[in-house]
Amino acid sequence: MRKGLFSGVLLCLLFSLQIQAQTKADLIIINGKITTLDTARREVAAVAITKNRITATGTNPEILKWKGKTTKVIDAHNNRVIPGLFDSHLHVIRGGRFYNSELRWDGVTSLKRALEMLTEQAKRTPAGQWVRVVGGWNEYQFEEKRVPTIAEINEATGNVPAFILYLYGKAWLNKAGLQKLQITGETPNPPGGLIEKDNEGEPTGLLVAEPNAFILYATLAKLPELSIEEKINSTMQYMTELNRLGVTAVMDAGGGFQNFPDDYGITDSLNKAGKITVRLPYFLFAQKKGTELNDFTRWTGMVDIDTDGKHEDAKVDYHVNGGGENLVMDAADFENFLFPRPELPATMENKLKAVISLLVKKRWPFRLHATYNESITRDLDVIEEINKETPLSGLVWFFDHAETISEENLRRIKTLGGGIAIQHRMAYQGEHFIHRYGKKTAMSAPPVKKMLELGIPVGLGTDGTRVASYNPWMALYWITSGKTIGGTVVMAKESTLSRLAALQLITTGSYGLIKEQAKGKIQKGYYADLVILNKDYFTVPEEEIRTIRASLTIVNGQPVYADAQYASWAPAAPAVIPTWSPVKYYGGYQY
Repeated sequence: MRKGLFSGVLLCLLFSLQIQAQTKADLIIINGKITTLDTARREVAAVAITKNRITATGTNPEILKWKGKTTKVIDAHNNRVIPGLFDSHLHVIRGGRFYNSELRWDGVTSLKRALEMLTEQAKRTPAGQWVRVVGGWNEYQFEEKRVPTIAEINEATGNVPAFILYLYGKAWLNKAGLQKLQITGETPNPPGGLIEKDNEGEPTGLLVAEPNAFILYATLAKLPELSIEEKINSTMQYMTELNRLGVTAVMDAGGGFQNFPDDYGITDSLNKAGKITVRLPYFLFAQKKGTELNDFTRWTGMVDIDTDGKHEDAKVDYHVNGGGENLVMDAADFENFLFPRPELPATMENKLKAVISLLVKKRWPFRLHATYNESITRDLDVIEEINKETPLSGLVWFFDHAETISEENLRRIKTLGGGIAIQHRMAYQGEHFIHRYGKKTAMSAPPVKKMLELGIPVGLGTDGTRVASYNPWMALYWITSGKTIGGTVVMAKESTLSRLAALQLITTGSYGLIKEQAKGKIQKGYYADLVILNKDYFTVPEEEIRTIRASLTIVNGQPVYADAQYASWAPAAPAVIPTWSPVKYYGGYQY
């Protein structure tokens, strides 16, 4: 009897030890100032990760108990550690295809240096290719406080065709670019666009959106693309650049000339190879006026969003998450603050109702681009009518942008169970907004404090790359300081957020928009997406927020980016191709 009891106790002890051995952590981070966003334990020193989940958080001694023979231990050296950033509005699938071909002026502090980069890149760009600067900058970031002249662009680029995009308001083609695209004094203006002419009737090189951005989209689409191999490399480089900035997830908002499924082949292939390094739920963007309903009917028949790409053992999320941000062309109110607000056509309501009704019946989440309150009012009229016929019943849906939304419309969104994705477009267009609509209107554009007071789900993002920069720290700088990239106060102090509240918007807030659980915090049971920063976000001077980047980025429990200090922990990015790529010489965001 006593022998049997002893045997039973021994078996229990052995089983207990076996369970403990099985649950030892794969990775431990110690000696950190770890902001968890877990209300029960807001800041800890260490975290344990097993497979792709947070196992435990706590003090160094508490977490080192999870150390086994094969556990890897990373010393954070008292640096700030935060949950990985989730950009709720970025065009990463499209942006990745072109990233290696683009010269980025994001962060460049002088026009002199920007023109030097243009000159240098023109000299190395081979025949058949273009020099292109595609968004992420404005004149207020430059010491000179002005844009380049077409004469300066022509001098810098010579006989190499060049295209330079300025927000979604205008672009410049140099002489060689005009010749390559065969644009002459006889070339007609496209709908919603202007090809500027001089006194002799010849094109100056300036393309103007008045206010429709089609002329800019369409011109970009005519430029030569990279090869398939180069696009794969380009997308990997862009994801690495996002990881370098602490981004571990992106909600891709589609974009013009981003056709599904054809233009998703690059990310599809990378996903199959396990080489996507950001979580990537994406939305399908209607491309052609008049065929939007046909497109969404086809897409909803092709894709089951409840199961597509959402597997527990998947390395990262990569799946269709719904429709938008463009649902119908008639509902698009581009934010070109250089021109007055566009009036949406009378045909908008019927077309929008048909598409959203389909999506609601199919239980597809949707997002809707809307800058101005006037557009949002009409959009909400449609959504309220649909809700009476086919209740939304907790379906994920939200507006993107909403800079001038009224409190009345915020309350309507709250009643309908919607959310709002906001971006730092005012950091890049704030001066233009003030010039057109005045300082008072700008001071609460968008009214994020009111959104949060009403309990509306709000996520923060960038809307990179063609207007604002993809750098999320610029978004955090703007929403906490209230300033543009040029230092103009564009948001009232009482409208800005604390650094903690801002961080929550670009982590848990973004996940809240799509009602995803167990992501966005460093908390037991949550997915292991976290970042060791090179500077302490909570204590650095305000102006230094925009210089923060990652020292180490972990996605789904695996290190995907490391700076020199942690170089041995993450795989190095592949060499940049083609060899003339601006990314090879300048990288991405310029510090």
